Amino acid sequence: MANGKLIVVCQSGGKFTTNADGTLSYSGGDAHATSLTLNTKFDDFKSEISDMWKYDLHSLSIKYLLPNNKRTLITISTDRDILRFLEFHEDSASADVYVMTPSPPAPSDATSLPCSRSSHTMPNGPVSPIDAPTDYLPDEPIFPVDAPMDFLPDAEDAGKQKTPQISSWKSCITGVGQTFNTRRELHEALDKFSLAHGFHYTLKNSDGRRFCTRCKAEGCPWFFIAPKLSTTKLFRIKKMNDTHTCGVGSIRASASRKLVASIVKEKLRDTPTYKPQEIIDDIRRDLGIELNYAQAYGGIAAALEELQGSHRTAYNQLPLLCGKILETNPGSAAILNTKEDLSFHRIFVAFHASLYGFQNGCRPLLFLDCTSLKSKYRGELFTATALDGNNVIFLVAFAIVDVLSDDNWHWFLEQLKTVLSMSPEITFVADMKKEMSESLSLVFPNCFHGYCLHQLTESLKRKFKGSLTLEVVRVLISEFHSAAYAPTAEGFKKCIGTIKNISPEAYEWVLQTEPEHWANAFFKGARYNHLKSSVTESFCDWVSDLPAMPITQVIETIRRKLMEFIYTRKMDSDQWSSNLTPSAEENLQRSLVNSRSLEVVLSHSSCFKVRDTLDMINVVNLENWDCSCREWQINGLPCLHAVAAIEHVGKNVYDYCYRYFTTEAFKVTYSESINPIPPLDRCMKRESSPVLVHPPCVTRPVGRPKERKYALKSNQAVKRTLQCSKCKKLGHNKRKCKQSA
Repeated sequence: MANGKLIVVCQSGGKFTTNADGTLSYSGGDAHATSLTLNTKFDDFKSEISDMWKYDLHSLSIKYLLPNNKRTLITISTDRDILRFLEFHEDSASADVYVMTPSPPAPSDATSLPCSRSSHTMPNGPVSPIDAPTDYLPDEPIFPVDAPMDFLPDAEDAGKQKTPQISSWKSCITGVGQTFNTRRELHEALDKFSLAHGFHYTLKNSDGRRFCTRCKAEGCPWFFIAPKLSTTKLFRIKKMNDTHTCGVGSIRASASRKLVASIVKEKLRDTPTYKPQEIIDDIRRDLGIELNYAQAYGGIAAALEELQGSHRTAYNQLPLLCGKILETNPGSAAILNTKEDLSFHRIFVAFHASLYGFQNGCRPLLFLDCTSLKSKYRGELFTATALDGNNVIFLVAFAIVDVLSDDNWHWFLEQLKTVLSMSPEITFVADMKKEMSESLSLVFPNCFHGYCLHQLTESLKRKFKGSLTLEVVRVLISEFHSAAYAPTAEGFKKCIGTIKNISPEAYEWVLQTEPEHWANAFFKGARYNHLKSSVTESFCDWVSDLPAMPITQVIETIRRKLMEFIYTRKMDSDQWSSNLTPSAEENLQRSLVNSRSLEVVLSHSSCFKVRDTLDMINVVNLENWDCSCREWQINGLPCLHAVAAIEHVGKNVYDYCYRYFTTEAFKVTYSESINPIPPLDRCMKRESSPVLVHPPCVTRPVGRPKERKYALKSNQAVKRTLQCSKCKKLGHNKRKCKQSA
């Protein structure tokens, strides 16, 4: 993308075909060229494309294929989508987009309707799967699911002036002989038909065998009867009087919960965070229908249940899901636990690709973290995350548990031990809680437990908030971090000496936190200078941004995310030409540059004395791969003193880097793939779950929480109880004493 500008080739009028390998190819049609920059707005881009072919502005949709994935079409519908598109093609000079319309283009002299677009923006939602879409029909026209509906602003005269979409609903019910696939399809058609014509209906004598309805207005003869055809699910209109005497069209339209769900379902598919108020505004503008908040909220709930399935039913699908994970991804682990009453307790998942990548390509370093899930039945997500050779997070295993507890953490570590039984000594970065330390020492006897520096910092803030000024606390935190990262005991002592001069109480607190578990100078394990479990913050933020969805959908969304990680990083590494990963190569090159000012003053066998610019002497031992500055041992890459010694003897500096940072190890990390899991709804029809699993007993309380908004802190003074000076009783003062009345 030269000079911040990307050449965009806009194609339209052709069609997609599916190749033998599942990739998509576009052929036919014609093309126009334009350009995009970081400042281009979606509305401007869409208007320009509309002018190219004289398309209706409201019916066209814009899609593109990812650079390394020709199987999934991505929609551009917001300014944020434009930025993502530019980001994906930042290394390209040009890119293709495909312009599609559900209907033939409007004549050149047609009057364009005013643009109507939702006020919300697209979130960083779940990632589209890399595997080819199963329901995609490339030879058929593609209808944009997130394209805004055409609308006419005058919604007051609903009977005289209908939007194009509502006008099309007038033919939902045509007359005797019309057949519907299901009762629900018939009911939905009736809802749309009544809205388009402006009347209310009522159901009478309707059951599973027949569907009978009539106009709700007294004396109006309109009605129809549609019995169910025997041995099928079809309903066919047998009798109908299509005459209204009630002044049809004069009644203000209203929408049922199911109809609202059918309208917003496709929008929710791409925008799971669609808000009720946004739905109210969009439907009022696009359809001229007034909804209240309860109707919109109910429509969202019904639509999400159709798209994602029932939250309650999802728990009963967990045994089947575990079986499918093991079946489609051999070597994986999927363990489900229930309580005595068969309610959900916890589930552990580790895919073979993740286990293989960690054990063969990653450093033996794991970060333990926990994130709360948005769900009807709540839940906590436990994660064990590693870092690949390029210092990017690599999820090894995860679990969903009913509540956050020490018992659930211990169980998670036990399952982790089972799947990592052949791994070397592992270093964990986790909370400094006593229960966590005990569980780690019991489950992984030879492991090293590094306390999370972020959590220690938060404890320091809470400890001295109020007793010390904010500026003093900031200085303490700065010195505390310097002490933690100091590679030598001398550097550590210097930093905590400063803390002691500022606050003796803070100094004592630092010593009580067991520095051997968090200070680089004393820690026995290998953390590679990663002292915080918050390195996984990006993944936790992504999980936190997920909308409320059933538990099976949460697991499937994480699986797709992992599948995308493996695919994209495997493609990226194919472009690397260096021996080390980009981040490691950058650090090594920095050491190479800085080492040029150093002097190797004495060498004996494999030991060297290196003098730096401050006339300090550091001892390097090439045989043991260590330096007295301890940076080499801590980071895993030769420090500037080691680089000077290595070049002094004419050896290759790359031979002294830990193998975890090599491009070869990185490719091994992502050498295995995660396979798709078949839809559980289809499997449930053929197979019965061996165990009935109920949702957990912990449910979200209804209404506003009863706790105080600002809870009383432990170090906060309790408010003094009033005591009357007249009667000496508690709870009131002299002014409000009843005895003085």
